[in-house]
Amino acid sequence: MDQNRRRELAQLISRIDRLTPADPLPLPEDGKPLGTAFRLGVTGPLGAGKSTLINQVARIYRQRGYSVGIIAVDPTSPFTGGALLGDRVRMSDLALDDGVFIRSLATRGAAGGIATATVDAADLLDAYGFDRIILETVGVGQSEIAIASASDLTCVILEPGAGDSIQALKAGLMEIADLFIVNKKDMRGADRFILDLATVLEMKPDESRPEILATSANRSDGVPEMVDWLESYFRRVSDNGKLVKRRAGQRVERIRHLANEAAVQQLWETLSDQSLLRVVNSKMSAREAARILVDEAFGDGKEGRG
Repeated sequence: MDQNRRRELAQLISRIDRLTPADPLPLPEDGKPLGTAFRLGVTGPLGAGKSTLINQVARIYRQRGYSVGIIAVDPTSPFTGGALLGDRVRMSDLALDDGVFIRSLATRGAAGGIATATVDAADLLDAYGFDRIILETVGVGQSEIAIASASDLTCVILEPGAGDSIQALKAGLMEIADLFIVNKKDMRGADRFILDLATVLEMKPDESRPEILATSANRSDGVPEMVDWLESYFRRVSDNGKLVKRRAGQRVERIRHLANEAAVQQLWETLSDQSLLRVVNSKMSAREAARILVDEAFGDGKEGRG
């Protein structure tokens, strides 16, 4: 991708944080159809080596001729409100590759480990022709399940010796994972950790049981095999229709979410201060007052009831 195109993409991603729910996504006129790229979601506890592993995965994809877009969701800066950029610093060597685009997004208080604009940013990367898109969560641990609704495959990175097998069971990570990566496999006790994790996963039906792979990302040990598995998975779910079904479900939820936000925005833009004061100063219940405001805002003529 040439520098003008990269600059254009970067500017569009900067704009999406300011979009209202009713605003269209500013896609390029000559862009590719959405859904062309394979989207990999990566989550897991802090310190498990997510960024290092992503760095190695991106390198291997580039060696195989794929372009890679990376959205790294970082904590929000308490001073600027932007991303703290930790992941972009750790992946700085990839930034010189014209076939790699890395962008950090701030969570801005969003629950679930990903920023509100993450899906929009991934759509832009898709439209700009990136073959593989990697979405990395902020790494808070126990609430990082929103990534499953933004990716074609959810990969959970765990580290031996940190109690992660119990955390995976309790935090809902077991339910969203398509693949578990036990990173730092050269650590003492890694084999036992993998066995314990496999025992936990035996509770899931065979057809939905995630695979477990072991890597040492800092040495790229096991990472080529991980990429092989990812590509095999992508081909399999593309051929059997599961990818289409998963994306359709995600699209429905995304549309519902945006429609709900747009409706709330329209509600408060439509209502006057007098309408709010009228119900606030009445003796009706809060539920009835809210119902009247909704009826009035969306014009069904029932605002006078009660």
